[in-house]
Amino acid sequence: MNDTQQPQPAPRPTPNGRPFPPPRRGPDWMFGGVYGTVLASGLLAALDQKGGEYTPFYDASWVLVTAAAAALAHGYSHHMTSHQPGSAAYRWHVLARALWNEWPVIVATLPTVLLLVAAGIAGWDSYGVTAIGLGLNTALLFAWGSFVALRVGYRLGPSLLIGLADATIGLAIIVANALLK
Repeated sequence: MNDTQQPQPAPRPTPNGRPFPPPRRGPDWMFGGVYGTVLASGLLAALDQKGGEYTPFYDASWVLVTAAAAALAHGYSHHMTSHQPGSAAYRWHVLARALWNEWPVIVATLPTVLLLVAAGIAGWDSYGVTAIGLGLNTALLFAWGSFVALRVGYRLGPSLLIGLADATIGLAIIVANALLK
């Protein structure tokens, strides 16, 4: 076992005596960070309509609702693709655990949500908020990509290039937003 591996806990027994297997996957906060940040960027760009009424609180609520729906759909699809035999209670437990493990997707949208709430409180204009939000999320994508690459063992140079590749997704959203508007 190297220093990045965690010891696996012993399986807990179920009421019928069969142990729950260790989770197939835990909260993948690195994946959720990138996925949630990209989701927040796309929503921020889509919700800002030129000439339309600017509703930052409404937009913030839709970012959260959409992130929750995406997280639930992602967790449910993981559950369905890893079907294991067992009682109904056991399957519900495994489903609940799969859904709970998607919390990082929702948390990753919070910088955008907080920016929109601050914009609503301070009365900032939509163009500036969208530009700042897309720039912030692009910087966060760079940070997520670089951090994850370092975490899984890449050296600093390649890690920064991977971060740049992740930031390119944010740049693509910025370009698409400019072209579509």
